[in-house]
Amino acid sequence: MTSLDLLTVGRVGVDLYPQQNGPLKDVTSFAKFLGGTATNVAVGAARLGRRSAVLTKVGPDGFGAYVREALEGFGVDATYVGTADDLLTPVVFCELDPPEDPPLLFYRLPVAPDLTLTTDDVPWDLVRDVPILWVTGTGVSVEPARSTQLEMLSRRGRPEAGSGRWTCLDLDWRAMFWPSPEEARTEYDLMLDTATVVVGNRAEVEVAVGTADPHEAARRLLDRGVLLALVKMGGDGVLVATPDSTDLVRPHPVEVVCGLGAGDAFGGAVVHGLLAGWDPVRIAEYANAAGAVVASRLACADAMPSTAELDAIVASRGGVTE
Repeated sequence: MTSLDLLTVGRVGVDLYPQQNGPLKDVTSFAKFLGGTATNVAVGAARLGRRSAVLTKVGPDGFGAYVREALEGFGVDATYVGTADDLLTPVVFCELDPPEDPPLLFYRLPVAPDLTLTTDDVPWDLVRDVPILWVTGTGVSVEPARSTQLEMLSRRGRPEAGSGRWTCLDLDWRAMFWPSPEEARTEYDLMLDTATVVVGNRAEVEVAVGTADPHEAARRLLDRGVLLALVKMGGDGVLVATPDSTDLVRPHPVEVVCGLGAGDAFGGAVVHGLLAGWDPVRIAEYANAAGAVVASRLACADAMPSTAELDAIVASRGGVTE
């Protein structure tokens, strides 16, 4: 057995946010924050009281040291953050226009350290036993991380309903990391054989299962053996689908400061709800609230909400399902 509740696998880096509005060419100063999808989900879950860790890699540089210290500061176990000696820790520049979907400039060449994970880096007993294993689509975009992540999913197998274990797939479609959507769909298809929870927006489910229609996408995911499909629809809310029911959870309107990290906060709250044994609709209500909180703030990891904040938001909304 493991003392951890969650192991996320994949992207980590340093986010640099401009301290002035306008195009990057005119920005004169930036603020530094911890970032990366898998990393942010682990931080979001830790902020909600869950014991989390990240399996990833950084470079042997000052930013790599910052990543480890920042994770520990957020209460996330950094034991499984390795070092790729010949690569640099990724840096991401954000341009805050438009705030809902800010353009990102990734510095991850020739390859990001988190995409060099091999089977030698994997804590196999933890992968087998941890209650929630959280993987992303980006994690299978190139080798050797692709084969490593697929091997992790294969060895873990698909957890049975009621086992207290879940394998969560965050579709995390980033076009710049792939030669084509068709190649991505091939790899997503392999991961769907073992996933029990799938999270993605309309564009991501279209890549994964061939349709952007939320209801049809959810049906196709459930047909693959997924137990919970969460299709994020922006201002239209979240479609929550299980083999027994389909519900629409309305969004929490906020004034958007920066949309980055909102999906990761959603993921952290999904982890919390699964571990708490909540019903799927309640999980989505809290996940929506978490995403709204982060969208109303600047930064990702630093902006993750507390349980008290989410309790207050959900309570103030009353019924938010349709």
